[in-house]
Amino acid sequence: MNPMMSVIGPGGVAFLVILGIIALTFVMVVGRFIKIWIQALSSGARVSFMDLIGMWLRKVPPQLIVSARISGVQAGITELTSRSLESAFLVRREAGDVLTCVDALIIAFKANVTITFADLQAHHFAGGHVIELVRAMIAAHRAKIDLSFDVARAIDLAGRDILEAVQTTVKPRIIDCPHQIPAGNMLDAVAKDGIRLLVRARVTVRSNIAQLVRGATEETIIARVGQGIVSAIGSSETYKDVLENPDKISKKVLGSGLDAQTAYEIVSIDIADVSVASVGDVSNVGAKLETQRAEADKLMRQAEAEGRRAMAVAREQEMKALTQENQAKVVLAEAEVPKAMADAFRSGNMGIMDYYRMKNIIADTGMRDSIGRGGEEEPKGKK
Repeated sequence: MNPMMSVIGPGGVAFLVILGIIALTFVMVVGRFIKIWIQALSSGARVSFMDLIGMWLRKVPPQLIVSARISGVQAGITELTSRSLESAFLVRREAGDVLTCVDALIIAFKANVTITFADLQAHHFAGGHVIELVRAMIAAHRAKIDLSFDVARAIDLAGRDILEAVQTTVKPRIIDCPHQIPAGNMLDAVAKDGIRLLVRARVTVRSNIAQLVRGATEETIIARVGQGIVSAIGSSETYKDVLENPDKISKKVLGSGLDAQTAYEIVSIDIADVSVASVGDVSNVGAKLETQRAEADKLMRQAEAEGRRAMAVAREQEMKALTQENQAKVVLAEAEVPKAMADAFRSGNMGIMDYYRMKNIIADTGMRDSIGRGGEEEPKGKK
């Protein structure tokens, strides 16, 4: 037996083994994290060994957290802790989440825009675009535009391009009314004198930050401006008034409050082009409508006259039928005369001389009728 073993004893050997294991583990841990610890210490972003070990146990990349914290400290952000950085990583375990939030925080800090890391982290995981949001807030801050983080966050989460909205507030944009698709597309309006005009306008707008979340889009602006121009031209007495003073149309439309409840504020409305429609496109709509109306009236009067003629023809036929009916009645009445004479003979109310006198009168009357007709034959139906 080894003399040393006999002196220490079995218990001492076990203690030495455990102590050696602990010492070896300590050396391995120190060797694993010493480089990261020195890097953090030399950069002013001090991190304890216990924090590094904790990150390792939580399966958080220590190098990622230390690098992100060093970036913040180098930028002047001293309140950025390793715990907050770990929380950003542990949500989805993606290194890009940490780096994106840290980059956005550094950009905001350099521009003197106050935003906390927790706010950026919450907005990032809500699906927002933190880099664009920070840049938009910086642009608004430089342009003296009141834009809080809550408003910017709401605009971004609503699906609007917050950076473009701020840039449009600073530098207004121009919208064609109507859109130039297809090419040469123009508004069609008719003045009171019936002349048809083709108009194209250019609308200068800037973003209305307060209405970006609930306001209507540029399609509504185009529709309202087009409606206003058509209405203004329609109320003009003649097309010459529009051609001489197109600015009256734009001023009238601009004063109608067309940008209410929209995401934009209308700066100006300029008539870019106004012209009379070509002959092939029916420039004088009023004259064409009058012509069509006159043609329709003509056809209606002709129909009425044809109806009256048909009624007259029908009346004529009715009268002819009535004449035939009355003639038939006369014939029937004349047929009753011999019967009446026979009854008169039988009853003694009429003698033979009376009969001869009546025959003479009939013959005399027939002779006079024949002389009056100039020897013409007696009309059929006469006896």
